[in-house]
Amino acid sequence: MMDSELSTRIMKAVDANFDRQIAFLSALVACPSLRGREQSAQDLMAEAMGGLGLAIDRWEMDADRLRALPGFSPVETPYAEAVNIAGVHRPQRRKGRSLILNGHVDVVPAGPLDKWTSPPFSARVEDGWMYGRGAADMKGGVSAMIYALEALRSAGGSPAAEVCVQSVIEEECTGNGALACVARGYRADAVLIPEPRGEAVTSAQLGVMWLRITVRGRPAHVREAEIGANAIEAVFPLLQALHRLEDAWNAPERRHPAFAALPHPVNFNVGRIKGGDWPSSVPAWCTFEVRVAVYPGQPLAEAQAEIEACLREAGAGLGGLDIAYHGFMAEGYELTGADDALGALERAHRAVNDAPLASVPTTACTDARFYGLYGGMPSLVYGPKGAAIHGFDERLDLESLRRVTQSMALFIAEWCGLEAA
Repeated sequence: MMDSELSTRIMKAVDANFDRQIAFLSALVACPSLRGREQSAQDLMAEAMGGLGLAIDRWEMDADRLRALPGFSPVETPYAEAVNIAGVHRPQRRKGRSLILNGHVDVVPAGPLDKWTSPPFSARVEDGWMYGRGAADMKGGVSAMIYALEALRSAGGSPAAEVCVQSVIEEECTGNGALACVARGYRADAVLIPEPRGEAVTSAQLGVMWLRITVRGRPAHVREAEIGANAIEAVFPLLQALHRLEDAWNAPERRHPAFAALPHPVNFNVGRIKGGDWPSSVPAWCTFEVRVAVYPGQPLAEAQAEIEACLREAGAGLGGLDIAYHGFMAEGYELTGADDALGALERAHRAVNDAPLASVPTTACTDARFYGLYGGMPSLVYGPKGAAIHGFDERLDLESLRRVTQSMALFIAEWCGLEAA
């Protein structure tokens, strides 16, 4: 157990630095770090890590090197200038346990800008919330990684074990950024990922697959539409069939035990659709893309086989049906073997909040799977409260961010131990 005087000093250091943390987070939100445009955010992260005295490792991802590794997701966007950043702290003499702090700076598209109250890439603070794309998912948590370490330094301490701060890309579409960190050889006794989990720790998470279905029709002039085959209209029975399969996977007998209390944990989301070439022509093609969730332990190959059988049965009378996979090919993950790390996080959380740490499953997917499934490292997902994530007016609860930063700093101090700065 940590000395109460030291614990108080660390929490007060977070408070003293919090205005700087908000300014840093505002600058990070102002970086429009969509896929392929992450460089400005990564430059800011490298500068912040350097300010902490961390040794900076900056490298460009290599799809060919990652392709053969477990957990790789097929990628269509070239990796030119796709950069990961890691900052490494090494103690004077190791006494504690090592730690990876991992966060992603990539964000999803903002959608129609006129639906935002204020510009999505200009952070706005109002009534205790910061608004902006990525403020919650997950640049707030990323700022906590930096300022938890800053608080320790301000309190006169430094981790007595190796700490690796990782700022990765592609969490929102493949996870290959975190996989590249594992491939680069980064390992630790525990991993903490501050995704916006409302100050609870994630007990289990679903896996995700992205698939693209292309329907082939037969073009014709609308004056003789009866001789054509409308590829766009042919999509509707395919969607209905997919939702019937979705219902089957959500049936109580199919649910994973970690998700038994959730009435509808698995979602098949049709996220994008396009088709046809001309309003006065019967469309000859239509493509739609679906995000499918899978349970921990549900083999991806078996899930693919079920989905493909469902689609081919529903589309048996069509002129052609192509099924391809791109982006996420992610297994589900259930947290196990993490009692020591969970205990340390529980104590840190309780010291800040005077309340027990909740442990809940999530129907989302995080990078924890790479460290837990393939690296054998206990991987905790614990971060601040957010709202409207991936939606309009995404926002982050700033007092929750303060508490999480304090909890992270206390967790690092106990897990790694401290030495004089």
